[in-house]
Amino acid sequence: MTAKQKKKGKDFLHTLHSKYYGKAKSKAKEAKAPAKTPEKSKPGVALTSGQSRNELMLAAKAKGIKNFRILNKSELIEVLKEGTSQERTSEIIGGAVARWKSGWGTGKKKEKASV
Repeated sequence: MTAKQKKKGKDFLHTLHSKYYGKAKSKAKEAKAPAKTPEKSKPGVALTSGQSRNELMLAAKAKGIKNFRILNKSELIEVLKEGTSQERTSEIIGGAVARWKSGWGTGKKKEKASV
């Protein structure tokens, strides 16, 4: 093997090595910035923009709202707004309870399967 062929083989191995391992080393050397933690709302204060239904339900629970589990997301947002009166809250919850109860027992009775 000539010197030129050895050099060519060495360059090939170096290229191959840097292709697979060079990027990982350079990324590891870079200092990682600490990940930003998302701001969580306080249980009593609802920020409603961009919150999930689960977060809204937790805020409603902390606020002491009854039947918060049967409210949909738009109803939860309405109930948790700062300017919503107690009468409006009761109206929304009453509508949700009526909707929930109407879903029970409205279908035909199922016949028992004979064996």
